[in-house]
Amino acid sequence: MKKMLLLLSLWMFGPSLGAQVVTWSEDVAPIIFNRCTKCHRAGEIGPFALTNYTEAYNWASMIKYVTEIRYMPPWKADPDFGVQYLGENYLTDEEIQTIQSWVDGGAPQGDPALEPDLPVFPTGSQVGTPDLVLSFAESYLHEGNGIDEYRYFVLPTGLSESRDLVALEMRPGNNRVVHHALFWSDTTGTAAALDAQPPEYGCAFGQAQGGGQSDFGEQLPAYVPGARPNVYSHGMAQRLAAGSDLVLQVHYAPTSVDESDSSTVNLFFADQAATRFVRTYIMLPPSLVNGPFVIEPETKPEFHGVFRVPFDVSLLGTMPHAHLLGRNWRVFGVTPQNDTIPLIHIEDWDFNWQGTYYFRQPQVLPAGSEIHAFATYDNTSDNPFNPNFPPQTVTWGEGTADEMFYLPLLWLPYQAGDEDLLLDDVATTTESPIFHFNRTRLYPISPNPASGIVKLGYTLAESGPVRLEVSDSQGRLVRTLQRDGLRMAGEHVLDWDSATVAPGLYFVTLRAGGATQTQKVLVLP
Repeated sequence: MKKMLLLLSLWMFGPSLGAQVVTWSEDVAPIIFNRCTKCHRAGEIGPFALTNYTEAYNWASMIKYVTEIRYMPPWKADPDFGVQYLGENYLTDEEIQTIQSWVDGGAPQGDPALEPDLPVFPTGSQVGTPDLVLSFAESYLHEGNGIDEYRYFVLPTGLSESRDLVALEMRPGNNRVVHHALFWSDTTGTAAALDAQPPEYGCAFGQAQGGGQSDFGEQLPAYVPGARPNVYSHGMAQRLAAGSDLVLQVHYAPTSVDESDSSTVNLFFADQAATRFVRTYIMLPPSLVNGPFVIEPETKPEFHGVFRVPFDVSLLGTMPHAHLLGRNWRVFGVTPQNDTIPLIHIEDWDFNWQGTYYFRQPQVLPAGSEIHAFATYDNTSDNPFNPNFPPQTVTWGEGTADEMFYLPLLWLPYQAGDEDLLLDDVATTTESPIFHFNRTRLYPISPNPASGIVKLGYTLAESGPVRLEVSDSQGRLVRTLQRDGLRMAGEHVLDWDSATVAPGLYFVTLRAGGATQTQKVLVLP
């Protein structure tokens, strides 16, 4: 009888006794360091730091909540739309479950010796050491009158010769009120002349033009909180002419108290002359086939914009923009052969989280293709973000209570081979890579056990060749996922379809920097 009771106890409690305990050191730290710490550290946009166990433990419940509802990390593009982007920063279902299990289990630390090294981030930058730093000449006072403001500032570059810009990074002086910023290069002196007229610093010109894009030259990379600046590679850049002025349009959010701001802009130039120059086209309401852009009260209209591509182009990225009534975006290309090229889908638009999405590979559209952009708005009483109650008729405007249909598209004239170009495939041309890591590491595979698509992530201490392989339990090579390709220092994630191999135990091996690291993965039927 005693033996039977013992067997019954083992049957009832054995699984829980043998269940794996989710710990910070082994399971959660790799997720937080990869996805959160770049913003949640001293001097960055995150409201609190997540650089060690104590900091994460203090915010454990909040971390669980914001990841469960997918508010954090702030990545709005649909990962299942059919296109991949640089710097994708979303959590998988398995990673969210790992965080939830960790918090529900009391947020244990585990063995501190197993915690991965904290990435070593550049100080005062998310890119590295800038080639040119431009700062406000003085502080600007944004009045606490509850009204948002679009203010232009003109920063002379002082360039004696034209330079090829590969990255632009704004360092806002006051994160509480700087909502976003747009940039242009002006070679005419028009902006500087207008800026000199009013007595206060900066000016308010250009608002009727929807961002001033008709007043100046090519639009340069924009700033939004939480977005990592893109670094152009493969000989790509945007030209900053000698003697040009950098023009900023800063959107200051409404505030009830006076706030001052004195921001800085870091510019990074190519070490070698660029061979290709990035251009910008902005889809605006004149492109609508069902305009005008008027949103009546208690309606949920969908506006449809179309642009016909006049010659072969390679699209590098896009930046959908709307305000508080915006609900979703869906943008795709249709070729003359009626092939559909996905560009971006944002199902749950959020005015607080917006940015430019750069494609991992250029999206090639031949001449005669059409770019279709659908944007839906909710001007009903049921929209909790509606700035008007009761709802009012809303049209185009830059104010937060106005609305926008604004879609920049970054492009290059097509060159043979663009469709095979991997834009995160090489080291950047700046002095420093995007991120510095002090240890090359292959992260745990997720999900594991696997059935279908799994995420393979690793970080590199230095740029260099990388080989990523899959072997079976007998050590026989079954897949080469990356073959001695040059990869930049920093974080890398790729998908692998485990359904392409027979069920069983496999080893994923990373060979980089003279070191070899391996992770096991069990592939299910």
